[in-house]
Amino acid sequence: MDRRNFFRKAFNDSGKAVVKHVAKKARHSASRWIRPPFASDELTFLLACTRCDACIEACDYDVIFKLSPRLGAKVAGTPALDLLHKGCHLCIDWPCVNACEPDALRLPDAETVTAPKLAAARIDTAACLPYSGPECGSCAGSCPVPDALLWNMQRPEIDDATCVGCGLCREACIHDPSAIVIESLFKSTTDETTSPQKVAS
Repeated sequence: MDRRNFFRKAFNDSGKAVVKHVAKKARHSASRWIRPPFASDELTFLLACTRCDACIEACDYDVIFKLSPRLGAKVAGTPALDLLHKGCHLCIDWPCVNACEPDALRLPDAETVTAPKLAAARIDTAACLPYSGPECGSCAGSCPVPDALLWNMQRPEIDDATCVGCGLCREACIHDPSAIVIESLFKSTTDETTSPQKVAS
């Protein structure tokens, strides 16, 4: 069933509660991966995405990949960002979004388009070298968003309000495992703590 018919049937059957429940389950599942820029909410995205791979082919940095069949038929083959190993370059012309004909990825109707919030990023201070003494600075200059990655006494800090979670600072980090943690914007509603980074691998 396509997106339009799904919502038409839901409202014709007074099924708003059902749609709300399905959308909640979809958001919960989405806590295990990170969608490409300007993705619709998870339920709308799944109804719109045709698994055509156009966004994957349009990405010059190979950051977008297909979700595995082991995650279930509903999401298998849909695109996600591999922010475990790479960072989204927030391309000015958004080729992945413009390649999406079914509008699962869709630019906002605005004269100036700013980078969307993709994920949440934080620094693991127990792993980050400058927090234990040695100088590092490997992530300096990696952030494309002004004032998102700040420095305090030669120690990096992430401004949550400004950071979009592109993961480029994580890609630049020389610590193994990386001292930059990238997490889905969706919070799990259960005790399960499956990391979106592990799923992306």
